[in-house]
Amino acid sequence: MASAAEQMAANMSWGAFGKATELRQRIFFTLGLLIVYRLGTYIPVPGIDGAALRNFMDQAASGLGGILSMFTGGALGRMGIFALGIMPYISASIIVQLLTSMVPQLEGLKKEGEQGRKKINQYTRYATVFLASFQAYGLAVSLEAGGLASDPGWYFRAATVVTLVGGTMFLMWVGEQITARGVGNGISLIIFVGIVAEVPAALARFLSQGRSGAVSPAVIIGVLVMVVVVIAFVVFMERALRKIHIQYPRRQVGMKVYDGGSSHLPIKVNPAGVIPAIFASSLLLLPTTISTFSGAQSGPVMSTILAYFGPGQPLYLAFFTTMIVFFAYFYTFNVAFKTDDVADNLKNQNGFVPGIRPGKRTEEYLDYVVNRVLVLGSAYLALVCLLPEILRSQLSIPFYFGGTSVLIVVSVTMDTIQQIQSHLLAHQYEGLIEKSQLGRKSKGKRKGVRKGTARR
Repeated sequence: MASAAEQMAANMSWGAFGKATELRQRIFFTLGLLIVYRLGTYIPVPGIDGAALRNFMDQAASGLGGILSMFTGGALGRMGIFALGIMPYISASIIVQLLTSMVPQLEGLKKEGEQGRKKINQYTRYATVFLASFQAYGLAVSLEAGGLASDPGWYFRAATVVTLVGGTMFLMWVGEQITARGVGNGISLIIFVGIVAEVPAALARFLSQGRSGAVSPAVIIGVLVMVVVVIAFVVFMERALRKIHIQYPRRQVGMKVYDGGSSHLPIKVNPAGVIPAIFASSLLLLPTTISTFSGAQSGPVMSTILAYFGPGQPLYLAFFTTMIVFFAYFYTFNVAFKTDDVADNLKNQNGFVPGIRPGKRTEEYLDYVVNRVLVLGSAYLALVCLLPEILRSQLSIPFYFGGTSVLIVVSVTMDTIQQIQSHLLAHQYEGLIEKSQLGRKSKGKRKGVRKGTARR
């Protein structure tokens, strides 16, 4: 038997969507801010030689330049005010979350509830400003070294730092506003829109390689089939669950005795979602953001790093895999599925896993299950992210067909659709409650009228 929520979800239609005015406002608000973001990617940083920049990005599009441009929605290739994108904020979030699990003072703030969370978010913003300033200054110096600045000097550096840091902070604010007043996760949607907006141009370049004979038609068909298979595989794995049976004992409330019930605790195969791939990619892009524009003038240390950690290199793939696995476990146990909190909630609700004592034993059992589920989940993430990387380095496939971009697009789309469905369900529940209250009032009025006529 389907639950009431499932029946309502099955009956949802465009008519129900048209009546949900709050949801429409949230969607229009989200679309408006995302349009503002896309327009900002075309506003250039002052003092850049546009012709030299286009020539450089055409040469770097198949390498690191294409990777960096993907996460910035093409703003880096045009050197727009959002050239740093949202990656400094993501890097700062990684650092603060790592420190929260290691520093007792920050861990105490995390347990203080809403006030502690606000303080941690404030520390994350400060760290974002620091990282964005560091990257913006390094990018400005690299632009000068690469001969891309029309008027090099301290004025150019200051203008570039102020512009790029301001753009990153504005994007951070946009992401927070979308999360609070729109639909979906704002930070993920910004990256999602940047990827989707650049897909047509990447597809055109890929097909033009086929027309010129650089890529055979068999490779083109194989890549398109691979993309479809990867999308289907990602959807299947993102919906896969490990259900733990939960039993509730018989309880007595006053003079009534209620029979015990049972339910399931769902554990996703990939509880962390797309976060490990984004975090790992941001760490890989952090040292290369500056060196991309320095070209042949990069130092020996940076040249060695780029030689061994370039896309498709063995050390790059090994580091990428290690970071994906690490963040899959770290984010799951610290944010997405905290086993100690879940065990405490079950104990407070008198729920228990059959054969497992509530409390500490339940927490240990959940740790056991989640650890083994994450073996499959982290392996799935690593496979999806690395396989296209290898194919891209061997076959010169555009980066937008890579596993990370497909994973981000599919995951964000599914999450946004689920949030829209939850808003529609909430709207339908509100409508049912209003109808029931109106029905009770009308019945009360009819009873009052009947009583009055009887008295007469």
